[in-house]
This record gives sequence, C-alpha cells and structure tokens, in this order.
Amino acid sequence: MEALTQLLPLIIIFAIFYFILIRPQQQKQKQHKLMLDSLQKGDKVVTIGGIYGIIRDIKGEVITLEIAKDVLINTTRSAIGAKQEK
Repeated sequence: MEALTQLLPLIIIFAIFYFILIRPQQQKQKQHKLMLDSLQKGDKVVTIGGIYGIIRDIKGEVITLEIAKDVLINTTRSAIGAKQEK
C-alpha cells in the first residue's frame, strides 16, 4: 500500500503529461499525414520553407510546384507544410 501511495504522484504526472503534450502532437501528425495523402494536382500549398505554389504534377514522393509563371520546382511530399483553402 505504501508503494502505491509513493507511485501515485508519478502516475498522475505522467497522465497529465500524456494528455497535454503527447496526445495532441499525435493527433496533429495524423492530420498532417491525411493532408499529405489527399494532395492533388491544382491544389495551392505552402512548403515548410515558406514557398507558395500550385501542384502541377505528383509522382510518388516527388511533387512539382509552380511558384511563378513557367517556374517549376520539385520537392518531396513531406516538405509540404500546409494546404491553402480555395
């Protein structure tokens, strides 16, 4: 019984840590993965480096972005930070 009362504060601290930090981060990662999987040609996106562009081609993990008229760059799917709403 005494061991349980000594471990109880540690268990409570871990539970608080889990619900405040770990769980929200996991949910954010899940939403980001769903967003990356739903990318299509014509979507407006922002890379993690802050480059705005329109997806012109997707080949596996490589995405071709048009960042200006007739200016295309290739980037990886994981470099996409956010999808802009139309």
